[in-house]
Amino acid sequence: MGNGNKVEMLLAVCAVLTSIIAVYVAWDQGRVMRAQQHGAVYPVLQVDGFVSTTSQTASMGMRVGNSGVGPALIHDVTLSADGIVLDTLDTYRDRLPEGYDLSWAGLAGRALAPGEEIIPIQITWSHEDISHDALYATAAEWGELEMSICYCSVFDRCWRTHAIGSSRKEQVPSCTDRDEDTFESLGRYAPALRPMENIQVE
Repeated sequence: MGNGNKVEMLLAVCAVLTSIIAVYVAWDQGRVMRAQQHGAVYPVLQVDGFVSTTSQTASMGMRVGNSGVGPALIHDVTLSADGIVLDTLDTYRDRLPEGYDLSWAGLAGRALAPGEEIIPIQITWSHEDISHDALYATAAEWGELEMSICYCSVFDRCWRTHAIGSSRKEQVPSCTDRDEDTFESLGRYAPALRPMENIQVE
C-alpha cells in the first residue's frame, strides 16, 4: 500500500470517527434537553387527610394537592380498605354520626395545575351534632382507607401514589383511564348535592 493510500485510509477513519462523535454529541444534547423538558413539567401529587374545627363547625375529609411544577393529569383513583378495592363508600357513609353535610368532587379525568388543591370529600357537622370524641373516632375509622391515584405529566410519564399523608409514589409505564372514581358514587346516592370546587378549609 502506497503512502497516498495510507493517507486516504487515515482520512477516511478520521471522518468516520468525527461522524460518530457528532452523532453522540447530538444524541446527548437531545437527551439533556428532554430531561430538562420533563423536569420543567414534573407533577407531584400530595394526598392528605384532615380534621378541622371552627367556632361553629367540625369537619373531616381528604385533600389532594399538586406541589410539582407541571400539571398532573389524573387518570384513575382507587380507594381500598384492608387490601380490598371499594366501588362505593356506602358502608363508611352509613356509619357517620347524623346531622352531617357532605361535599364531594370527582378526581378522575382532572388536570390539576401546579399549586392547585382539591378536596374530593369533606364532611361537616355543627358542634351541636357531634362531640369531639365522636369526630376523632369517625376520622380514625375513615383513616383506615387507602387512596391510590394514577397520574401523568403532559409528556406521558406516569406515577401512582400510595400512602395518604405522603407524596411517595412509584413510576409506572402508563395509567388506565377510569370514567368514574369512588367519590362520584356519592353523587348518585345524594343527587341533590353539588360537587365541591376549591373549598378553603379554615
